[in-house]
Amino acid sequence: MFISHNTLLKAPATVLTTLVSLIFAAWGYLFYLQWQMTSLPMSAMWMPPSEAAAWSALDFGLVYTMWAVMMAAMMLPSALPMIQAFTQVCRRRTKTPSNLSYIFTSAYLWVWLIFSVALTLLQWQMHGLGWLSPMMDNQNTAMAAGILFLAGSYQFMPIKNACLTHCKTPMGFLLNEWQEGSRGAFHMGLKHGATCVGCCWAQMLIMFSVGVMNLLAMALITLLVIFEKSMPLESKLICKTVGVAFFAWGLLLLMS
Repeated sequence: MFISHNTLLKAPATVLTTLVSLIFAAWGYLFYLQWQMTSLPMSAMWMPPSEAAAWSALDFGLVYTMWAVMMAAMMLPSALPMIQAFTQVCRRRTKTPSNLSYIFTSAYLWVWLIFSVALTLLQWQMHGLGWLSPMMDNQNTAMAAGILFLAGSYQFMPIKNACLTHCKTPMGFLLNEWQEGSRGAFHMGLKHGATCVGCCWAQMLIMFSVGVMNLLAMALITLLVIFEKSMPLESKLICKTVGVAFFAWGLLLLMS
């Protein structure tokens, strides 16, 4: 089938529009959940059981859905430069750049969906230990500070710096990891997603410290991730600066 030059030019805009719509939809769902928690009477509201043994399949499903949507809302904005760069390269190499971009993005999100399973299991155990309230707020200051110290320590590790360096250089990743076709796009999306999880997993755990459904914290962590990936500074400097901030935050919690 003949594909016009104008169609190829429109492809990246189509991909970008789709992804921005997905981001807004994800944030909209999170705002809806927050509205339910703050507006509905307790009797009409679903809350995770306080005892781990009382969790049903529905409870796991609802908590997992919350985390999966949260990961999409928080991480897709920072992935847009990589996805746009991938689409631009596809425009020069194939007649279906949009299709490959969707495959790449789906694989990227698939990694975060798998990570959401781990977050769901963590939340399940934290409720069982009494560290989270039924409203998913933190009830253990030591645990909250410990997570911040963990996130701060991770900022100083070489793997954090390596993963952040990868995320800050989209074209470098594409030049070194390029694979042709749908399977190649999927494998590249998986690798970028895995590296992105390696960069940001500890920052996602901070949600357990500040309240799982704390929308302001979600927005600030999202901005932090975008800041780390987009600032034209050396990765090590960014990592260490953020790490010191996390340590200071944890100390403030313990002293308050």
